[in-house]
Amino acid sequence: MLTGKQKRHLRALGHSLKPIIQIGKKEIEEALINEVNAALEHHELIKVKLLESCMLDKHESSEMLARACNAQVAQILGRTFLLYRPAETPVIVLPAAAKPARAQS
Repeated sequence: MLTGKQKRHLRALGHSLKPIIQIGKKEIEEALINEVNAALEHHELIKVKLLESCMLDKHESSEMLARACNAQVAQILGRTFLLYRPAETPVIVLPAAAKPARAQS
């Protein structure tokens, strides 16, 4: 699970990206999942765009793809969303998660 700080970092990195994957009339199929998996292996962070002809909801489709590809949704903005999955040797270094609060004694 990504923290807010990590999502903000990924959003900043993803701002300049062009959409690598576009989803059109067809629903999410095995071929699309394979294409997204290949893109995530190569890039770690990808931008996916839902075309106007796509009948799927943006939240529903982003969650379905993230679940199928073992990735996490970093941002949903309009009809575009960012998917993140760390590589075996990560290129993107995420900020550390916040330390848990200490108990006052």
